[in-house]
Amino acid sequence: MDYKISSEVQAVKQRFEIIGNSPKLNNAIRIAMQVAPTDMSVLISGESGAGKESFSKIIHSLSHRKHGQFIAINCGAIPEGTIDSELFGHEKGAFTGAHESRKGYFEVTNGGTIFLDEIGELPVSTQARLLRVLENGEFIKVGSSKVLKTDVRVIAATNVDLNAAIEQNKFREDLYYRLNTVPIQVPALRERGEDVLLLFRKFASDFSETYRTKPAYLTEGAQEMLLKFRFPGNIRQLKNLVEQMSVLEMEREIDSDTLLKYLPKTTSYLPALIGKTENSENFSERDLLYKVLFDMKKDMSEMKSLIHEILSEDGSRSEILSQHERLFNDVEPYNRPERDEDYDNPPIKPIMLESSREQGNRDRIVEDDYEIEDITHETDDGDSLSLEKKEKEMIIMALKKNNNKRKYAAKDLGISERTLYRKIKQYEIDSI
Repeated sequence: MDYKISSEVQAVKQRFEIIGNSPKLNNAIRIAMQVAPTDMSVLISGESGAGKESFSKIIHSLSHRKHGQFIAINCGAIPEGTIDSELFGHEKGAFTGAHESRKGYFEVTNGGTIFLDEIGELPVSTQARLLRVLENGEFIKVGSSKVLKTDVRVIAATNVDLNAAIEQNKFREDLYYRLNTVPIQVPALRERGEDVLLLFRKFASDFSETYRTKPAYLTEGAQEMLLKFRFPGNIRQLKNLVEQMSVLEMEREIDSDTLLKYLPKTTSYLPALIGKTENSENFSERDLLYKVLFDMKKDMSEMKSLIHEILSEDGSRSEILSQHERLFNDVEPYNRPERDEDYDNPPIKPIMLESSREQGNRDRIVEDDYEIEDITHETDDGDSLSLEKKEKEMIIMALKKNNNKRKYAAKDLGISERTLYRKIKQYEIDSI
């Protein structure tokens, strides 16, 4: 039995020139063949360019309606103001420009099949009209009150998540269930494995006949690269790629370097690590997650600091601070960003000095708009710790660590390069 079904699937693929041996592709074809003899509505889902229209043709050609008319309509390409007229027709004078009555697709295709591509783009008002056709075969022309009957099979396709559209009130739930009597999922090209190479050979052969050249072929390295590429445009994108190389490349052998010139360089697939670092081999999704969480925590800390500073400056807000004291226990002073066009990256955190005996009693160095106060703390031994002295020592340490490269020293200190220049001049620090 399995052999018989497999043979029928192969015959359908040859008839409709469908290339590939992917199990997902074969399963989708098998479902289309099984539902074709019925009059059940079918919803074909898949990404743009995956070949959804081919499945609608399979269903129509294997049905008892195969001698009737088949019309494919792209719902997203018809303006919202005219789509009702296109689908259901209109009477003379129904709207400006309607100089004569016109039959719509549902009337013209009586006894046949209508393929509604991008069904998710239909206006909600049109969805209500379509639902009536699906339920009892009735429709009304625009500008008319007369109910007409039609016997049309509807096959719909979408490249968007209709469940999400339902939640956003952009698609009727009752229409979705009426259309989705039999769902068919067309796999994306990246899910079909080595079908990519088969399709490449097919397109290369077709274009060699069109342009009267020898067919292009891939080296082993280029084949591996092609298999790793995700093809967001699916079969349509691959076909365009092969056509470009068939026309522009003089050499018929396509290696990985040549192929790389034709692959888009702006396509982003997350999560991804761009470039190589010393620890790139050990990089993992967990490291990426830790980095995201760390950045979020840092942003939240800065936001709390800013809110605390704003509330503190306004005396009338003291009550709010007291009510939410717990939230601001760990707040650090907000670091005002540089107002210099030469520096796009403001410091993340100011230089902090924290006494080991008085944790939580932190002193900040205020930059730019304020002068540094000579704040001191007395230790138990009677020694005084000068904030300016400690700041100077930290700057010297940072300069030594970075071989007197001020750009990197400023980065380690968490201040801008301009501020570092001013501090060096203020403390009369010579080159280290």
